[in-house]
Amino acid sequence: MKRVVLAAALMLAFGLVPAAAGAAPVPGTACDVFPANNIWNTDISTLPVNPNSAKWMKTMHAGSTRLHPDFGRPPYGMPFVAVDNSTPTTPIDFLYAGESDPGPYPFTAGTPIESGSDRHALMINGDTCVLYELFGADWNGGSPKAGSGAIFDLGSNALRPSGWTSADAAGLPIFPGLVRYDEVQAGAIHHAIRFTVACTSRHFLWPARHQAGQANANCPPMGARFRLKWNFDGRTFSPDARVIINALKHYGMFVADNGSDWYFQGTEDSRWSDTLLDQLKTIPASAFQAVSEGACRVSADSAEAACP
Repeated sequence: MKRVVLAAALMLAFGLVPAAAGAAPVPGTACDVFPANNIWNTDISTLPVNPNSAKWMKTMHAGSTRLHPDFGRPPYGMPFVAVDNSTPTTPIDFLYAGESDPGPYPFTAGTPIESGSDRHALMINGDTCVLYELFGADWNGGSPKAGSGAIFDLGSNALRPSGWTSADAAGLPIFPGLVRYDEVQAGAIHHAIRFTVACTSRHFLWPARHQAGQANANCPPMGARFRLKWNFDGRTFSPDARVIINALKHYGMFVADNGSDWYFQGTEDSRWSDTLLDQLKTIPASAFQAVSEGACRVSADSAEAACP
């Protein structure tokens, strides 16, 4: 009994507290973000370390890099908007039409678009609980166009066709992997987070569906999942930072796109504080490790997870 109590005390001290399954509903809607048994919402804190972890970490410059929150007050971060059945929809002219869902999309002249070159647009229909995502979104004077687009039923575990991109290079949804202010304030994030690395291999791991990498097998593939080691000491961090640290220990991060090493994404929100963001920037990338989650897969074409 003493050992059990000691173990529980250590878990609490280092921020590794028990976590309930299921991401919080989308703000402004009653929509859950995928079923509780979706791999995005699955606790991976006890999964084994991936045998490729050290090799991947080296190419990701983990020994000399710190975590970087790629979000903040406008114009930093990913904006999103909750819409409903009354929102006008429109077809989109896609550059990569062969791997894009045809829509139509609830994309309007007022839809917020991410600043920078990627120009993502994220829309959630609160009446149908369907997520619409665009890459390279451009209203184009009423004749909208985009690089690619993907539509996700938030009540389903279905994945995109194997080999298809989405609004993200890994073929994954973007919104489910964002750090959201409402979740931090509620005291818990119960889902994985998305992040970028500069070098990815020409492979992808479930649940990713697409690769956009280099001929370097030492780089992690799209879909590789990393978690913060359980013994990373978060006791000196603020309560808000500890919420994110706890999520990184329980749910980790998916390699979702090519970009700067160890940049992880969140929502654009005027309420983010510089104090929180600066604290997160002190977390060393070397405190992470890759995990093996293949044993959690129920079906190659489903994000349903049943970890041993």
